Amino acid sequence: MNNSVGNTARLLGAGLRALLVLTVICGVIYPLAVTGIAQALFNDKANGSEIKDQSGRVVGSSLIGQSHNLPKQNPDDPAEVAKPDLRWFQPRPSNGLGSNSVNTRYSLILSGATNRSADNGAVNGLCPTDAEEGTLCAQVVAAKDAVITDNSTASHKVRPEDVPADAVTSSGSGLDPHISPEYARIQVHRVAERNGLDVQQVERLVADHTTGRTLGFMGEPRVNVLELNTALKALTKG
Repeated sequence: MNNSVGNTARLLGAGLRALLVLTVICGVIYPLAVTGIAQALFNDKANGSEIKDQSGRVVGSSLIGQSHNLPKQNPDDPAEVAKPDLRWFQPRPSNGLGSNSVNTRYSLILSGATNRSADNGAVNGLCPTDAEEGTLCAQVVAAKDAVITDNSTASHKVRPEDVPADAVTSSGSGLDPHISPEYARIQVHRVAERNGLDVQQVERLVADHTTGRTLGFMGEPRVNVLELNTALKALTKG
């Protein structure tokens, strides 16, 4: 009996010692070591890939897209659709899955796609202009019309064939912070006109904020919209 109690006590003691040691190693030392290495070697990424304006104020993350809309006339009306502020470059459509009272700059509480098939609303493989409301085709047609209307100026008309796919479709996550250089370029004339800038100035701004393929062959060239608009704001103030 005494041997049984003694063995049990030794086993419990060994288990408690192992629990204490592993708690210190895995719960204290390892997290502190990983955090220290991340802060030392990848400080920007470890802190959320923050984007700051000229004053040093954090305006967002380079990993999460933001909308650039005019204030709603009635902020409490969930049915009212916010209109884009055409002074700024616009991101991809973000067919939000809900409202977000914390980050009102982006109307998502979840990350996800539309879950509609590529031919949703299509007729004979093409999207008709009178596509059924609520279908992917209806969203694409409406978005394309808006892109053409919003970005056409007195001196520059956007043609339907100039509108790239990312201008009328949301990304798989709905949170993509990037647009294609083609989509950025068709916004140049409108942004220049609305901000009283030369078209060449805005074109250079887009070129300076265009990132090429990773390692020269992975992915596609892209433009981070928030970074571009932050630079645009600095340019207009300058």
